[in-house]
Amino acid sequence: MAAGPVRSRRLFLNHLDSYCGRSIGEYLSRCVVGASLESIGEEEEEEDENNSAAEISSRPKEGVYQVVGTLSKPESTKPHFAEETYAVSSRKELLSQLLECEIVLYNITEDANQIEEATWAASALHTEIEHFATPKLFILISTIMSWAKSKPPDPEDPEIPFTDEDYRRRKSHPNFMDHINAEKLILKLGKTNKHKFSTYVVASGHQYGAGEGVLHYFFKIGWLSETPTIPVFGDGNNFIPTIHVLDLAAVLQNIADHRPRSHYILAVDVSMHTLQELVKCISKNVGPGKIEKIPKENAFLSKELTQMHLDMLLVNLRMESMILKETFNIKWVAQAGLVENIEQIVKEYKQSRGLLPLKVCIHGPPGVGKSTIAEELCKHYKLHHIKINDVVSETIANLEKIVASEELDTDNVEEEGEDDKEEEGKNVEAAHELLARIKESMEQNAGHLDDQYVVKFVKDKLKSMPCRNQGYVLDGFPETYDQAKELFNLESEDEQEEIKGKIPKCDKLITPEFVISLTASDEFLINRIIKLPERIVAGTHYTQDRFLQSLNLFRALNTDDTTVLNYFDELEIHPQFIDVAKFEEPENRFILKEIIKEIGEPRNYGLTDEEKENLERKAAEECLVKEAQEKAEQERREAEERAERMANWEEWNKHLEEVKRQEQELLEAQSIPLRNYLMKNVMPTLMQGINECCRIRPDDPVDFLAEYLFKNSPDIE
Repeated sequence: MAAGPVRSRRLFLNHLDSYCGRSIGEYLSRCVVGASLESIGEEEEEEDENNSAAEISSRPKEGVYQVVGTLSKPESTKPHFAEETYAVSSRKELLSQLLECEIVLYNITEDANQIEEATWAASALHTEIEHFATPKLFILISTIMSWAKSKPPDPEDPEIPFTDEDYRRRKSHPNFMDHINAEKLILKLGKTNKHKFSTYVVASGHQYGAGEGVLHYFFKIGWLSETPTIPVFGDGNNFIPTIHVLDLAAVLQNIADHRPRSHYILAVDVSMHTLQELVKCISKNVGPGKIEKIPKENAFLSKELTQMHLDMLLVNLRMESMILKETFNIKWVAQAGLVENIEQIVKEYKQSRGLLPLKVCIHGPPGVGKSTIAEELCKHYKLHHIKINDVVSETIANLEKIVASEELDTDNVEEEGEDDKEEEGKNVEAAHELLARIKESMEQNAGHLDDQYVVKFVKDKLKSMPCRNQGYVLDGFPETYDQAKELFNLESEDEQEEIKGKIPKCDKLITPEFVISLTASDEFLINRIIKLPERIVAGTHYTQDRFLQSLNLFRALNTDDTTVLNYFDELEIHPQFIDVAKFEEPENRFILKEIIKEIGEPRNYGLTDEEKENLERKAAEECLVKEAQEKAEQERREAEERAERMANWEEWNKHLEEVKRQEQELLEAQSIPLRNYLMKNVMPTLMQGINECCRIRPDDPVDFLAEYLFKNSPDIE
């Protein structure tokens, strides 16, 4: 290489926001141009062996590749490593962008719709060869699925693998014909003027690492811990060529730097693992530890696997890349494959997807509401609720199950390891022995289990894969300093030596990150328990005598300098204190809000589209039911009010009739004396006057009548 600073090169890559595109783009954006031409020193090799894949690719220097490209989703934000991103509004505009780049990469391993654009881009650049200011390199990132139906190199020895030189005899999987046609076109276009426009095809093994590609389905099932086994489609004996996505990026870097003579390159690691071996390894290190073979047809029932994924998982190819071994200078992340590097792969998987366990311990006196709060936190964060009584019952039940059935039903279920039967025999023997000790302990302690067994059971539970993956909420345990020390301290001195210089003593795998201490006065707690209905209190530790005894014991254990909270303080895990009386309300919304504010966002998979639809549908159904109930309640109330109004109206009418009758009778009774008086003193004279008026017919009868009454008025005594 010429002396002086290395000149940067502009590099185009499609779909920078996809799994493969993101990993390759970020890797190359930190690669110095020509770096793979230098020999890797022993010191560098040792250093790289001790570093994660992310760390290897995170050393920015001068003269690196300037990465530009397109996005698979227009609404995606521009990746931090990209210089520019383009929206493919017109082919003419895209071509002008491609002409500014010295290296063009097109990845067709994830989205088959990109094949047409990739072939167009190569053809369009080919027509512009005469106008190139600088030579250009075009690399098509294809897939080993274009080899899926190839005949073995040696029919008599099927274990002999395909190599890069066999590419002319490759036969594609029927669903990947477009891929092999694109490969042939790209290689053909590179033969016209190799000095100005050279083309390469990289047949990539199935990519994994830094979040996983096609194998993500198995990682997710294992991590969610929702099934006792992880499925293997078919017999699982098919060989799957693989490569870590960052090692694929290193292959591309080497092509850009070395410009090898062979223009068709197999990008596969040296592993030759079957589907069964890969899934078994994932299950053991992320999931339940067991696999189950299911018919290939059943794989189509999964909504998360596309036809392309299924084709890739059922491929059967043995492959070996001689160019990667003999020509290229690769700082391998996982040369030996996924199984041999599974610990690092699992670490990358969890980090890249933000799948970190959330470990919480709830502490507080009896009756303060620990279990209710723990239950709500488990729902919010999708964690496992660790209740001591449940853990003890579950463990004893499992031990009894092992003892009861020494020959487990293993039809279609594969255990990890070859000596399973021998291990099972040891397990049965150990279960027998442990059960005997447990029964003896409970007999000696009036039905209570000794602390050493409780701590052991809880520790085993916290170390189980579900708790290691998602995390847990530990409900009211440990109660003492000694219990906490025995539960969370490392078991051996060797382990303690390994973490010298870090936080002392504790086993970080199971120690909680957050300790929530719920506090309340004795008076508040007693009043709260008194108000509980008898049916809830009966048979629990909330009965008056047992509750006061439990409360006094709690206070005694939490008054000196060797309390469980002191233990966490020593580990610099400082408890968050919440006064329950201050936030007293039925649904604990304010307490949960305080705790969630302290803990932060969930660290697991969000809801799937199906789960979101189910939740929305459930919410809509609940809304409709609620509306129907409210409507029915309103109609019932209106009917009741109507009936009440009618009843009141009838009552009022009856009452009114009675009042009228009584008034009539009263009027009639009051009118008799007056009538008698009129008949005796007024009516005779009046009748005479009227008769006289009728006889005479005066001009003013009223005046005549008045005069008559005045003259003939009888004397009233």
